[in-house]
Amino acid sequence: MSDKVEQNLQEIMRSSTYRLAIEDPHFLKSPELRSVRVQLELLKPELVFSELGINSTVVAFGGTQIVDEAEATRKLANAKSALKRSPENTGLKRAVERSERILAKSKYYEAAREFAGLVSVARQTNGACDYVIVTGGGPGIMEAANRGAFEANSKSIGLNISLPAEQRPNPFITPELCFQFQYFAMRKLHFLMRAKALVVFPGGFGTLDELFDALTLRQTHRMQSIPIILFGRDYWSTVINFEFLADEGVIADEHLELVQYAETPEEAWQVICDYHGLN
Repeated sequence: MSDKVEQNLQEIMRSSTYRLAIEDPHFLKSPELRSVRVQLELLKPELVFSELGINSTVVAFGGTQIVDEAEATRKLANAKSALKRSPENTGLKRAVERSERILAKSKYYEAAREFAGLVSVARQTNGACDYVIVTGGGPGIMEAANRGAFEANSKSIGLNISLPAEQRPNPFITPELCFQFQYFAMRKLHFLMRAKALVVFPGGFGTLDELFDALTLRQTHRMQSIPIILFGRDYWSTVINFEFLADEGVIADEHLELVQYAETPEEAWQVICDYHGLN
């Protein structure tokens, strides 16, 4: 074989077109393969949940910025220290005000942690995987809920999302139940497919997005009947005026019944128990 032919053979062997399709990342990530990637993001968790016997879930949503009291106190101290060095800086004054509000909401971190532990102890017994806590897998309220299940020696799920600013999974998720998604739509689908309840702690845009996604599906009867529990009436009544929407005629009065409120972990769990007739 001549050198030229041998060189051509080597180029053939190195060519991306010669790779098996499943071993060609450029091909798999091409725009034309989007439908395949979407299907894979549907199937991968489905197969794992089936294999591990995950029968049902309880979804916990909430803000990434809501941290435990110790961390919130530290952040406030740092903000005050920065302001002390530059007392006329309006941005630093605003940072102190925001840090004070985050510290005030640290109680919700502890509530999410306690709630997840309560649910996990109650329903993950004798090897059963019912009412398994599922979160977005990130920090804040998500971490708190996964942590509560972890401290109860129970399984919990994290559905992380690939973002431009990398979001690492929190360390309390059950390792074999931690997934990373590219597509928000598939992630949302897995949040709700097995859900027996949705408990929404204070949060921002992402939390609101997930809340209204579930409310719309319940309003239009496109998903199973579940309680949607807003944790912290004062917060949520300020953020969303559901009664105004009904008064304006843009939602029906009965749609107000899609939302319930809770102030304690025990109250939230009792709403779920009453809804599904649990002992």
